[in-house]
Amino acid sequence: MTKNSVPVLPSSSANSQRRQRPMSKTDTGRIAESIGPLLAEHPDETGVLPLTDSQEAFAARIQLAEQAEFTLDLQYYIWRNDRTGALMFEAIHKAADRGVKVRLLLDDINTAGMDSVLTGLQSHANIEIRLFNPLRIRWPRFINYLYDFPRINRRMHNKAFIVDGQLLISGGRNISDEYFGATDDLLFADLDALMIGDVVTRVADLFQQFWDCDSAVPLGELMTLVRPQSLAKLSERASVVESDPGARDYVEAIEKLSFFKKVREHELDFVWAETEMVCDAPSKGLGKAKPHQLIGHQLQKAVGEPASHINLVSPYFVPTRVGVDQLVKYAEQGIEIAILTNSLAATDVAVVHAGYAKWRKRLLRAGIQLFELQRLSPLARRQERKQRRQRMKGKKGRFGSSASSLHAKTFEIDHERVFFGSFNFDPRSAQLNTELGFVIHSCKLARMIAKEFSKTVPHYAYKIALVDNKIVWEERLGREVTRYHQEPSASLWRRAATRVLERLPIDWLL
Repeated sequence: MTKNSVPVLPSSSANSQRRQRPMSKTDTGRIAESIGPLLAEHPDETGVLPLTDSQEAFAARIQLAEQAEFTLDLQYYIWRNDRTGALMFEAIHKAADRGVKVRLLLDDINTAGMDSVLTGLQSHANIEIRLFNPLRIRWPRFINYLYDFPRINRRMHNKAFIVDGQLLISGGRNISDEYFGATDDLLFADLDALMIGDVVTRVADLFQQFWDCDSAVPLGELMTLVRPQSLAKLSERASVVESDPGARDYVEAIEKLSFFKKVREHELDFVWAETEMVCDAPSKGLGKAKPHQLIGHQLQKAVGEPASHINLVSPYFVPTRVGVDQLVKYAEQGIEIAILTNSLAATDVAVVHAGYAKWRKRLLRAGIQLFELQRLSPLARRQERKQRRQRMKGKKGRFGSSASSLHAKTFEIDHERVFFGSFNFDPRSAQLNTELGFVIHSCKLARMIAKEFSKTVPHYAYKIALVDNKIVWEERLGREVTRYHQEPSASLWRRAATRVLERLPIDWLL
């Protein structure tokens, strides 16, 4: 193993001493032994390895599931039974067969049609499953909204993949094809990170709090009329997925990644820095969290006031009047602010775009730079036309996404501090969903993100401008700049619906 390498993430807390905990068997496993020297070299710091590449993010999860010896604690908002979801289910099934204790905590809002799969998995002696704020009536599910809306409107948006209590993957990605570049239709441009150290202990403690909370209900306590799939059927499903030509191409591409080899041989290089976990308490799921238990309060305290600039990336950016007032105030103080969010064509939740669009003019007048991700970059448009011609001729096209939608949630301040996590900058994240994120005090990482922002954004996003008090979208291709005077690539119906939604008082739901 190289001096600054490891098969997992970093550790440490910014303003507190390393918490002592009793020794457990996970402290004597292979993973603990391999990362021990690294932690000794970097006391009170966290090792962070950003996972920006979608296929590498999937490879990391698969490989770490295979390395688990004792426990896998998994917490997700979405876990679909598609290609990558089925492969991940089989990975935790194999881990359970090796004696690994698996606990899977899922938000229930996105589990429609999966009761048979989940009950089948839980039939394994080493797998336990709980659902957060479950729908008591399993079918038809919409009935729950008629009598229990205030509770089921609160969701668990956390993402955590904890291996042997020593390794952590967390950030913005759910478990689904679009998050891992395994679909021909759409790729979510996302960000999470592999981490090791004290931060893993703190996330593991948070997972335990969620696991034990009143909102997390054991799957066996819910009435469902479906018959569980057998574990053999689940394995067969994974085999069918692997034998599919498209999926086989994907799996082979994953196995050829140099990153996959680095994970397997523990040759990953981390950025080491003070890292603070910011999170909501599980009681937020019932509307009972106190102000200091909310991520917004903790995030503001951890980040502090900006001195020179802010680069912010958020797929669902709904600043509200209070947020806009604060951003304008910063801009008036001379702070440079640049914001990247989805264009109307790129977003997967058009109603949320309305909560942002109505504030564009005011933000622009204050000198704040706004960028909106294109659904297709100019290069991708050319590739799509080429693939379309290939399909018409019966030729096989590239396996992977031809369109993209922003899903990463991150910002960097003053080239000193970085945030990433599940938190969207919208009222839903602040008031309704539970969220998890990290503030990293690292000039190196902050400058990396700032450099990537300035280098990439102009070529993959529209720059928004005001011309004669009207919004225009500027697309850059080399030296050529094209201006659009209405939302680019969005249908007339989509544009009209957004204009109507802008006028409705629904920000609190977004």
